[in-house]
Amino acid sequence: MGSGTSTQHHFAFQNAENAFRAATLIQRWYRRYAARLEMRRHCTWRIFQSIEYAGQQDQVKLHDFFSYLVDHFTPSSNHERDFLNRMFTEERFPQDAEMEKLSDYESIEVPDSYTGPHLSFPLLPDHATALVEAFRLKQQLHARYVLNLLHETRKHLVQLPNINRVSTCYSEEVTVCGDLHGQLDDLIFIFYKNGLPSPERAYVFNGDFVDRGKDSVEILMVLFAFMLVYPKEFHLNRGNHEDHMVNLRYGFTKEVMRKYKTHGKKILKILQDVFCWLPLATLVDEKVLILHGGVSDMTDLELLAKLDRHKIVSTLRRKTRENEKPATTQKKATPPSCAGRPTPWFLPQSRSLPASPLRLGSCGAPRAGRSSSIPCSGPADAEELARRVRRSGDLEMDRCRQQAGFLGSRAQGELLLVTPEADSDADEPPEPTQEEWKQVVDILWSDPMAQEGCKANTVRGGGCYFGPNVTEQLLQKYNLQFLIRSHECKPEGYEFCHSRKVLTIFSASNYYEVGSNRGAYVKLGPALTPYIVQYQANKATHMLTMRQRISRVEESALRSLREKLFAHSSHLLGEFKKHDADKTGFISLSDWAEAVESVVRLGLPWRMLRPQLVSSSMDNTLEYKSWLEDLAKGQLSHENIQSSLLETLYRNRSNLETIFRIIDSDHSGFISLDEFRQTWKLFSSHMNIDITDDCICDLARSIDFNKDGHIDINEFLEAFRLVEQSCTEGDTSDCPQATNTKGSGCSKPGTP
Repeated sequence: MGSGTSTQHHFAFQNAENAFRAATLIQRWYRRYAARLEMRRHCTWRIFQSIEYAGQQDQVKLHDFFSYLVDHFTPSSNHERDFLNRMFTEERFPQDAEMEKLSDYESIEVPDSYTGPHLSFPLLPDHATALVEAFRLKQQLHARYVLNLLHETRKHLVQLPNINRVSTCYSEEVTVCGDLHGQLDDLIFIFYKNGLPSPERAYVFNGDFVDRGKDSVEILMVLFAFMLVYPKEFHLNRGNHEDHMVNLRYGFTKEVMRKYKTHGKKILKILQDVFCWLPLATLVDEKVLILHGGVSDMTDLELLAKLDRHKIVSTLRRKTRENEKPATTQKKATPPSCAGRPTPWFLPQSRSLPASPLRLGSCGAPRAGRSSSIPCSGPADAEELARRVRRSGDLEMDRCRQQAGFLGSRAQGELLLVTPEADSDADEPPEPTQEEWKQVVDILWSDPMAQEGCKANTVRGGGCYFGPNVTEQLLQKYNLQFLIRSHECKPEGYEFCHSRKVLTIFSASNYYEVGSNRGAYVKLGPALTPYIVQYQANKATHMLTMRQRISRVEESALRSLREKLFAHSSHLLGEFKKHDADKTGFISLSDWAEAVESVVRLGLPWRMLRPQLVSSSMDNTLEYKSWLEDLAKGQLSHENIQSSLLETLYRNRSNLETIFRIIDSDHSGFISLDEFRQTWKLFSSHMNIDITDDCICDLARSIDFNKDGHIDINEFLEAFRLVEQSCTEGDTSDCPQATNTKGSGCSKPGTP
């Protein structure tokens, strides 16, 4: 009896031991599996963010280039000056009378066949709620109501301070939402889950309402409607995408013109002014600061509170002529350049750009804390500049009044904007100083970093990276508890950093791809303890396992990365040949990784990504020509376009589309002959090429393939393709980019 019991206990212990071993093995396997998935997710995230930030750098470089052309071109007539004003929409500030004229919505009739939502003012809560439901059903708001709503929104925003104050004493809680980027589903889901705005439920939306997504117009209409219904409980902050120059690249301008073909130009004009009037930040109970991007070691809330925010038309370009040259040398002198500054693809290699208006570093010696914004060439003193202006005549004076004042220098070396005294319009408040402009750039574009200190944000091209000590310094100075910011997509929709003193909130779920990230918002009660709510607005993601979601997002990221690599095939081939000194056609995988990073400069872990990008290799080597051919096979279309041309189009399409929209200054969707002629004068002035109006007209007619008198986006891209084809088929010296000679002549696309 005792022996039998002992045997049973022995088997029981043995079974338990085996069960523990099995559980340990399963746990170990699962941890490895989860770690591998997390590693894949992290790499995927790095790919998406690197490509996104590279696009932002391209936008800044492109805008720098056109800004440089405008700043170094002297208009010969009022007509040319007006064109430059329209190109950068606007180099002057619209007056109230002009806004009233643009807001002439009463003359627009709403047809009886219109079945969308109707608005009447003053708005009631039911109107705003009906607007949400109508947009959920994919209905479109009539242009009359859009203009009416924008008119009332502007009147309200003008009365608001730069920094709004919100108190939890008057509402049960304050809900803070981050970037929406045109994703209406996320906004509707937030209202469904958290409740519609009301006197008891206050909201703060922290910028970046538009761009990228397809429903930016609808989001703006809903947000503006609720702000008018609940002016004390519903607040909006400006983001870096509430900027007409950024909208040219990232889709909002195109969306407005597609949805409102007749009145789109008027809507965009008013929206530009509305964006300038959006408040810059919000304070909750004087303890929690909410702003879009971040802060810097120079952030001054007192200065931000009193500057004229509507004068900051675009954070991409401050309205100055910092490198003003004498009229006799503007067209001839080669501009000074910073060593090692990359030259955009569309700029002749013998030229270089001036210092970026967003990049806070320059050729000058750095200041304490972070780089200064001193241009490469030192500014002349104020008296000399004033003498030059007076000498240039009334036309030059008028142009300078519209485009900005001149620069003088302080004793400390900082830049000071000197406005013309006697000639400035009495109705125009002083234009923003360099310091004021930098303050706004910093709070809209900056990102936190783990290291101490503050340095220029070279990844985005604007703002700064600020460390924990910068955060702590600001919190102590203004007696704050913590900061809430947005501006960065986070996998979980939120992220704490700087010892939980900085909270990032991002409300656009599935931002890069379905399943790529959650959205989130944060609720603050009287205790100001953040309560975070996460969500996925797309129901399809709930049907996928974690592995399926990661695989789906990973494939999308790798597809985008392959497109990026294909767009640089020629440069990659040249770099591979440098590592193949013996011309064997093979390079090591480590050399492959080094060469790829030196060309695309995305800062990615290429060795880790190699298995997904390199399908086959022998003896730790790669036949790089075959790899490039395989890369091209995945991108070639059914059209008979050679790989090198398609590569160039892939690399430059975003820039070309942005250039097209800049030249199309009236947002008609077409480049008129006049717009083409004025833009070509900018290029010819910069490249020292003398060309007659007749030659420009012939060039425009050659691009107008269907002979309708206008150039559309497809004709514009096709002309670029033909020019590239002629350059690749002929000698390199025939390529326009390599041309740097003076002379007169006409050349048509496709003609070397």
